[in-house]
Amino acid sequence: MKKRAAQHQMDALMALILFGVFAACVLAVLLTGAGAYQRLTQRDRSAFDRRTAIQYIATRVRQSDTAGAITVEDFGGVDCLCLWEGDYVTRVYCYDGQLRELFTDPLAEMDPQAGEPVLEAQGMEFALEEGLLTVTATMADGTGDSLCLSLRSGEGAAA
Repeated sequence: MKKRAAQHQMDALMALILFGVFAACVLAVLLTGAGAYQRLTQRDRSAFDRRTAIQYIATRVRQSDTAGAITVEDFGGVDCLCLWEGDYVTRVYCYDGQLRELFTDPLAEMDPQAGEPVLEAQGMEFALEEGLLTVTATMADGTGDSLCLSLRSGEGAAA
């Protein structure tokens, strides 16, 4: 009888040890998966921010692409993309860690800090040469992306 009770206790102990090993394995897999998920989420968020900034600039340029409506200027010491709309100008630039937009009268005395923040960005460079606009964006995490747009200025846009 005692031998049978000892065997029963040994079987229960083995089942408990097996359950403990199983639980430890499940926990290890969950922790590994959570770490991988966190890294993937961070990478996707960074890529989304880069693409959003570049696509924002591309969309604004395409909306304003008429003859003479797009210029690149210095605005308070930062590169600025100027999108002219009749007697007004929309300035898109990077200032104080933010991509900003400012819609104003071109003769108004404005500072770069007056613009509305659009996205977080470390820097933005614009270059316009012979109808080719080059935009280089550096995001808050230090990653960057660039875009080259050929300005149509209203010619052939329907084709």
